[in-house]
Amino acid sequence: MASDRTKALKGAVRTPRRGSEAPTIADVARAAACSPMTVSRVINGEDSVREETRELVLEAINKLNYTPNRAARSLAGGAQVRIGLLFDNPSASYLAEFLMGALEEAGRRDVHLEVQSCDSTDEAKPMMRKMFESGISGFILPPPLCDDQSVLDLVAELDTVAIAVGPGKADGTHGSVTIDDFQAAYDMTRHIIGLGHKRIGFIIGNPEQVASGRRLGGFCQAMQDAGLDVPDELLVQGRFNYRSGMAAAERLLALDPRPTAIFASNDDMAAATVAVAHRQHLDVPNDISVCGFDDTDLARSIWPELTTIRQPIRAMTAWAVAAIVRALRSKRSAELPKIERAVMPYDLIRRESDAAPALSAPTAKSGLQT
Repeated sequence: MASDRTKALKGAVRTPRRGSEAPTIADVARAAACSPMTVSRVINGEDSVREETRELVLEAINKLNYTPNRAARSLAGGAQVRIGLLFDNPSASYLAEFLMGALEEAGRRDVHLEVQSCDSTDEAKPMMRKMFESGISGFILPPPLCDDQSVLDLVAELDTVAIAVGPGKADGTHGSVTIDDFQAAYDMTRHIIGLGHKRIGFIIGNPEQVASGRRLGGFCQAMQDAGLDVPDELLVQGRFNYRSGMAAAERLLALDPRPTAIFASNDDMAAATVAVAHRQHLDVPNDISVCGFDDTDLARSIWPELTTIRQPIRAMTAWAVAAIVRALRSKRSAELPKIERAVMPYDLIRRESDAAPALSAPTAKSGLQT
């Protein structure tokens, strides 16, 4: 049945429209082999649509380049949803993925997305009040804001909706979407150990984010399970930005003996580690293996490309937009909004930045193999 409907979709999309008329909701319904009412439910983010049908409708919308008629929706009494997205995140590569996922989903659902940057929690809270007073109906909170209890308390005080993206732990009163940071870091560490590495450095993420502690915990647990020591000198604090990654890498590579592998808590710090290694005339991965976390565009833009944990950042923020739309619709219907939580799958992506350790690793002092 699914394959037949997919074939029907492809056939409908290939059929050219007459003249320059914009596609209509009926065209989308015909392409997706469903009713216009079903298309409307998908656009409005309603839950009463099978996931298979929803995917077909969204595919038809994208291929037909269909844009919902805002005027018609207004006449039907459906006010446009306005969502606020605040960010205070030092990782440029993570932020790019985060914003793209939110913007793409907002465009698909005809949602107005207002994006604001802030430098601290103290700046975020008055900004949230101002946005709420201007008509913002819900908020998307990335780390570290999603881990700050005072920010979550403000959401409750305003009686609005918020979805935390990538929090270190689920809050009992707000929706969230995340991955299992502990297990992901555990799996990456076991992978590095499996290559033969025993002396592994770890660059910790931003201490203000709970997820940083969970990734550190996964690393330490994997080392312990393998019977390997983790001396304090191999644990270096970073802040999820490139500059902090450079400083951390310089400390680790100055050790004698230095680690044969470094696992950084995100791609920005891993990329910085590769840069420091190159500056010290070290070959990656033959002299030092480097692994990251997130699988942002940066992981595929440097040389060698990074082995990393793929966190589905775009899918997570898209899910957050859809969840807010559903929650707001429940509130407008005088229903108690459902607190939705999702834990998305991650993948370990093997590329070119890791390998088995050299039989005799060079020391930090000599820079030569013994």
